[in-house]
Amino acid sequence: MGLQKITTSDIEDFNDAERDYLAEISTEMLQQLTGEERDNFINKIAQIIPASTNEQIWEHNHFVIGQAIAKLIGQYGSMPPKFVIARETGLSRQTVAKHLTGYKTHPQYLAEVEQFKFMSPKILAGVCKLACNGDVKAARLYFEMVGALNKQQPGTVITEQNNYIQINNTILSQENLKQLSKEQLNQIEGIISGIGAK
Repeated sequence: MGLQKITTSDIEDFNDAERDYLAEISTEMLQQLTGEERDNFINKIAQIIPASTNEQIWEHNHFVIGQAIAKLIGQYGSMPPKFVIARETGLSRQTVAKHLTGYKTHPQYLAEVEQFKFMSPKILAGVCKLACNGDVKAARLYFEMVGALNKQQPGTVITEQNNYIQINNTILSQENLKQLSKEQLNQIEGIISGIGAK
């Protein structure tokens, strides 16, 4: 533990009992240390930390940062600054900042999002049950969720357009225009151009 950095070569001669003891001591220290001391210790043992432990550290950071933000917003009614989140969590400001800027691309976050998606059929079934029992708001939500209301969602791209002109009982649509000859199209264009010129 007196080394600046512990590498795999430093522990290659350790037996299983010694490796277990090192893991136990490292876990205890991680639980006790806060702020930059914790960061420094993680950097010290970074090369010998198993991937599963790195995942646990990330999950812990994600959980405590989320809890702190929710609590602080509840108390103060606004998004807390990073140094306040750091103070609340016991993490360093650098760890908080790094986590907030990189969490969306982290594999653990993507797995967490998949967990929420996994629950969507159960939630949909719950909404359906409420709707069947007469809850009008739940019914509306259910219909929106399954697309039965044909309500255009934000960001929806319309790929087909059905425009037409009706003059008395004659309908001039895109399909009609496709069937006209070039001469006929030029005549219609001339008539319309003439109207615009008057």
